[in-house]
Parts: sequence; structure tokens; C-alpha cells
Amino acid sequence: MAYYIDLFSPDTYQAFAKSEQTISGFRNRQKGIASSVKIGDKLICYMTRLSRWVGILEVTSEFFIDDTPIFIPSNDPFVVRFNVIPNCWLSPENSIPINDDICWNNLSFTKDLPKGSLAWTGMVRGSLRKLHDEDGKYLEKILLNQQKSLRKYELTEADQKKYKPSVVKTENSQVVVSIPDNETSIDDSHKHQKMEQRDSIKMQALLAKIGERMGLKIWLPKSDRQRVLDIWKPGEGSLLEQLPLNYNEATLSTIENIDVLWIKRRSIKRAFEVEHTTSIYSGILRMADLMTLQPNLNIKAHIIKAHIVAPLDRRTKVLMEISRPVFAFLENGPLAESCTYISYDAIKELSQETRLEYMSDEVIEEYEEYAEEADI
Repeated sequence: MAYYIDLFSPDTYQAFAKSEQTISGFRNRQKGIASSVKIGDKLICYMTRLSRWVGILEVTSEFFIDDTPIFIPSNDPFVVRFNVIPNCWLSPENSIPINDDICWNNLSFTKDLPKGSLAWTGMVRGSLRKLHDEDGKYLEKILLNQQKSLRKYELTEADQKKYKPSVVKTENSQVVVSIPDNETSIDDSHKHQKMEQRDSIKMQALLAKIGERMGLKIWLPKSDRQRVLDIWKPGEGSLLEQLPLNYNEATLSTIENIDVLWIKRRSIKRAFEVEHTTSIYSGILRMADLMTLQPNLNIKAHIIKAHIVAPLDRRTKVLMEISRPVFAFLENGPLAESCTYISYDAIKELSQETRLEYMSDEVIEEYEEYAEEADI
């Protein structure tokens, strides 16, 4: 028997609670890992935004594909499904906060960290992430005990706002949006900005190296190119001198200035914006421009995957900016559905993978976080 994390946003938590609680669904991109989940495995349920463990679902079937709407009236995206039995399901007030000592001091991914650290969040960056057996057994035990004792963990005023997030209606669905707080602790010193720029150049070089190892062509903007090449030494033909794309001038000027592009033949596979300074908004705007231009790119059966790469301490800010209301009404759908966050640490972790030469660009999906699923 194995244990996997099953992420619920406040919205999907409430929808599941009102359902017959016999099906747990995941997005199509998780079909690969879903194939490794077996009958009898346990899904340990975690509610993002509130950062609480909320239940245990026992898997009673192999995965199957079904797009019949269950939790969402139309266009239900959770089409990779399992039949499940709820062994435990807790109310928000009875669910166990990750930062409570009973969790924090006993889980392998938190116990050696100071409270307030974000280093553990990689464990909950996506559903169906496999837990260490010891962690899974421990969470199962404390959740079952909590179901008996029903200790109260009152929701703060901030928790209440997270539990009932702001929602806007688009043509086909409802989208959770965020209004980021104004930043009050930005360090605008020249020294600080130069340090951030050096780090971002290193990250561009690392992304270029990862893409090259997977057999992809790399594009770097001319403004950054020489600084990146001081770190990354590309093989012959890996770095493109000219984009193999025939677009109008406005489109090309947007694409050419994206920090790193992974290209296969004449298609952009992945686009990365790496945080350069304390302001992250310009990179997100460039990605929004790319998504807005995409219907004009004559791409058939191919959607460009966009990623914002930033340090862990900027994670919440990035995810909230991606979820701004202004980005919810793009022609190709909300930006939060096509643009994800990846931490510097995750890119470094991926770069150490010894089998990159045998992998496709889809491996990046194991390291990305979507705003609507993220613990922010």
C-alpha cells in the first residue's frame, strides 16, 4: 500500500463535501502518475490556502477517464478519476494545520525546518505526489485520531477569507482570483538588485542547459545572451541565432524578449520568465502578452506552456499576481490555467536528474505549481 497527496482548493473541498464522496478526480496532465496508483492505496487529502490536512480517501478502482461533470456544472477539468471510499473527512475547523506541532515536528519534510519556512511546500505543489511511507502512516494515524476526538482548530479572519476566495465568472467557468497586497518591504538598493540579476542569469543558464540535455533548441534574448554564455557553454547548434518562426514584428518582439525558450523544430515547447528584480509584474505581463498573441500564431494542436521562475520567498507573490482579475479574461482562457510557477530550488533539483537526455520537456510538470491548486 502506498500514500499519495490529494490536493483540494477550498472550492473543490466544498464541492467534494457536498457530493456522494465516491470519486476523486485529477487533471489530464496527471494521467501518467495516476497509472501507478493501485487499489487499496490511500489519498491523504490536503486543503490548500488553509494549509490543513482534511481527510483520507481509499482507492477502490484503477484510474479511468470520464469528463461527465461532477463537481463543476460544465467543463469539469478533473477527468482522470478513481472510485474512492472516505475513511476520514473533516470539517475545516477540525482539520489539522500543517504548522501545528503534531504535524510540523513529526513529518520528514517539515520537522527540521523553522516554522514559517517555505522549503516544505514542494511536497504539496501537485496532487498524486507520493509520500514517504512513514509520513503517510503517521498522517493516517493522526487524521483517524482527530476524527474521533474532533479537536477544534478555529479559523482566523484571514483563514475565513481564504476559505471563501474571490471568484469571477468567465464565459465557460468560474475562476478564483487574487488581489495581491502592496509590497512594503522591497529592497531597491543597487547591491540587492545586482545580486538578484546575477542569480537570474545563473537560472537562465541552468534552464538552457536542462533544455539542451533533452535535445531541445534554446533561445535567449540578445540583451542577456553574453552574460548567460559566460556560464553556459552550449554544444554546436544548441543555441539559436534566429527564431525559426514567421510572425509579424509585434509578435516576434514579444517572443524574442522572453528569458528562455525551449524549441523543437518550429514549435515553442516551453517559455520561461526568470525573475530579474524585486518586481515580477513585467515577466507576468510578457507571458500574458504571449497567451494573448497565441491565437494568431497559427499553432495547431499545440499550446505554449509558460512558466514564471522565481525564488521561494517570492512564490506567494508570483501565484497571486498570476491570479489577478485582469488575467482571467484572456481569449485563450485565464492566465492561471496556462502559466505556472517554478521555484529556483525546483530547477536546481531538476538539473541534477541524471536521465535528462532520455526525458521529454513534460518532466517540468512534476516541478510546477498552478495558482488555483497552490498553498498560498
